Amino acid sequence: MSAKLFVGNLSPDTTGDELRTLFSNAGEVESCQLIMDRDTGASKGFAFIEMNSKDNANAAKTQFNG
Repeated sequence: MSAKLFVGNLSPDTTGDELRTLFSNAGEVESCQLIMDRDTGASKGFAFIEMNSKDNANAAKTQFNG
C-alpha cells in the first residue's frame, strides 16, 4: 500500500527530478508532483511524493524531516 507525503518549504529552484532522486534514497518513489503556479510557471514551494509503501514513507520522514 502506497503512502503520500507532503514536502514543503522548497527552494524555487528545486526540480521534480531532484526530489525524486533524493526520496529514492529512502525507497521506491511511485510519483512526484512539484506544484507549479499556473500563471507564472514558477514553483509554489511544495510537492507531494508518493512512496510505494508506508515503511518507505516513514523512512523518508525520519531521514528528511527538519
